[in-house]
Amino acid sequence: MAGSIAGVVGNPGEVVMVRLQGDFAKPPEKRFNYKHCFDAVYRIVREEGASSLMRGVGPNVIRSVLMNASQLASYDFFKSQLLKTNYFQDNAVCHFTASFAAGTVATTVCSPADVLKSRIMNASGPGSSSTFNAIRASLANEGPMFVFKGWVPSWTRLQPTTILIFLTLEQLRRIVDWQRGTL
Repeated sequence: MAGSIAGVVGNPGEVVMVRLQGDFAKPPEKRFNYKHCFDAVYRIVREEGASSLMRGVGPNVIRSVLMNASQLASYDFFKSQLLKTNYFQDNAVCHFTASFAAGTVATTVCSPADVLKSRIMNASGPGSSSTFNAIRASLANEGPMFVFKGWVPSWTRLQPTTILIFLTLEQLRRIVDWQRGTL
């Protein structure tokens, strides 16, 4: 539920971010040439309509749900598996290792939705926001592995976040357990 809400609420920001980041890779005649994020929002609404800020909301919601589910489930799985070995105790090393693995799983699980979301959000014009059209064109031009395009930069961006989230979570959990007297 949290992932789906985040996907909807954050979608306008995602559209702006994707367009600002991808503009330099386009030929000069196809660039948006936004001055900054506020200019991007203003021009998107003025030139394409306010509904364009929700472009790609479907893949973005799916990506957000996949991200939350894959991070949480895989972190718990890896942590429990590591604690079953003789090499790990319930400490920062275990938490770091489990969150590193969870970040890798989450990046891989989310990659197809992330690629589609970015391609749809970066497009403009009628019919360019169709998920089906984006899949069909990408498959025809690049083959099925297009869904993992940009995996390494995504992994590099997601790893520190995932590690910090779970290291912080475990420290907060310890504080709560200490306050309750169960530590």
